[in-house]
Amino acid sequence: MSTATSIITTMITANFAFYIILALVMAVTAGIVGAFAVMRRLSVASDPMSHIALPGLGLALLFGVNPLLGATASLLVGAFIIWGLENKTKISTDAMIGVVFSLALAIGALITPSEEIINALFGAYSQISVAEFLVGIAVALSIIFYLLRQKEKIILSILSPDLAKTSGLNNQLLNLYFLVAMVMTIMLGLRYLGALLAGTLIIIPAVTAKNLARSLSSMFTISAVVSLVSVASGLALSEKIGVEPGPVIICAAGLIFVASLLIKKPE
Repeated sequence: MSTATSIITTMITANFAFYIILALVMAVTAGIVGAFAVMRRLSVASDPMSHIALPGLGLALLFGVNPLLGATASLLVGAFIIWGLENKTKISTDAMIGVVFSLALAIGALITPSEEIINALFGAYSQISVAEFLVGIAVALSIIFYLLRQKEKIILSILSPDLAKTSGLNNQLLNLYFLVAMVMTIMLGLRYLGALLAGTLIIIPAVTAKNLARSLSSMFTISAVVSLVSVASGLALSEKIGVEPGPVIICAAGLIFVASLLIKKPE
């Protein structure tokens, strides 16, 4: 084997390893975020939230910029708009997400190149640079660290906003930080699941965990494990049958959820 061939093979192997590792870390992050989303009754809203990435994806593709950069900008702008409108109008977060999602989906469909629309919606295998890998891992670990460190404060603000306020907590800022954590988790999943399915990985494992868990702590653990198993099995199966991983990952998560319905929840 020539030196050039050996180098190319090594690069391909390393890139695939980056792809897999980042996917698994993203899965754990999505599971933890999803558990909080279920408690905040935002589990359904996380799916349309991912569609807010579409205008950014479309603009990035039009101008030859990294699509994930465009998606990240679009998601962050969307999160701040939702947060700002919610605080100003007192309309619920999920309702605001629905409005922004509808506009984002329409704009994204108009500007995204037709030849790229399927990959943008459902995800596709793509090369990952060392920088992208390191940034992705750093973002995922930062989200996990923040949510677990602030777990008690977030739970208190969810279960009793008035008590949280009298305890000196800023519910508005906690809400903003959670929205940012959610959209950044969606950003991590776009590569694998696309704008149409990225939010779904936040929903299904968390709902499965809620069905099986007997405590809040076990809910976080079960949600993360279900998400991890869904992504790992989905990636393995999609590689074997030669299809894109996004739909396979979500089907795997759906099957686990259906199986959970057959299991009696511990008393």
